[in-house]
Amino acid sequence: MKQIVRMAWALVLAGALAAPAAAAAQGANKPVVAVLSFDNNSIGKDAADYNGIGKGIADFLITDMASNPSVALVDRDKIQQVLQEQNLVKQGAVDPQTAVRVGKLLGAQYMVTGGFMSDGRGTMVLTARSINVETGAITNPQRVQSRTDDVLGLIAQLSGKVSKDMKLPAMDHGMGAMDNKKMGDVGAKPQQKMDLRTAMLYAKALDAKDSGDNAKAVTLFRQVLDKFPDYTPAKQNLKKVAKSGD
Repeated sequence: MKQIVRMAWALVLAGALAAPAAAAAQGANKPVVAVLSFDNNSIGKDAADYNGIGKGIADFLITDMASNPSVALVDRDKIQQVLQEQNLVKQGAVDPQTAVRVGKLLGAQYMVTGGFMSDGRGTMVLTARSINVETGAITNPQRVQSRTDDVLGLIAQLSGKVSKDMKLPAMDHGMGAMDNKKMGDVGAKPQQKMDLRTAMLYAKALDAKDSGDNAKAVTLFRQVLDKFPDYTPAKQNLKKVAKSGD
């Protein structure tokens, strides 16, 4: 009985967290999309080195897709809270049925799940598919591959394919993960590439933040900004954890 009561309160809390963003998005006729952490599908003796980077890839994809004003993205912190309430954080890959359940709690119309694989020699492969929360329909997996010296460029490629799969409005950016700067902007500076090592630092910083280790998170976010000083999400997260640590 106590377990049922706890689950009921978890559902109420999750709904309360998701309701404001979902209601605002629906009022503006925007589809609401939530992105789950990507799975590590790397193989070989160094495969475990990439554990945790899936959280960073999901955050990069959220940032990129959020540059489309016609789409509403669920904040990663809200997704993390719901996963924690549902005891899904340490259970590994989320199956489609669970993704639909989480999507309903978040007030999302679409869930995006995926995986990544690094060959350890400078090449990364990302795959992703979208799930319609209302119908349960799953699209065919979309796959992109590139060198690991431009992770955000690879994310932008995947973002475009996933958005097209969901029949979302076209994204007029090409560099959405790069602080919403368009290539045609007058005076726009050439965009810095984020390499895999920096992306892994960012993922570790997010994990420390989720674990409540604010001191470690601050250190790691600062290391990311030392390498990639113009990355706005790192600045925003650093501000959050620094404030929480006061």
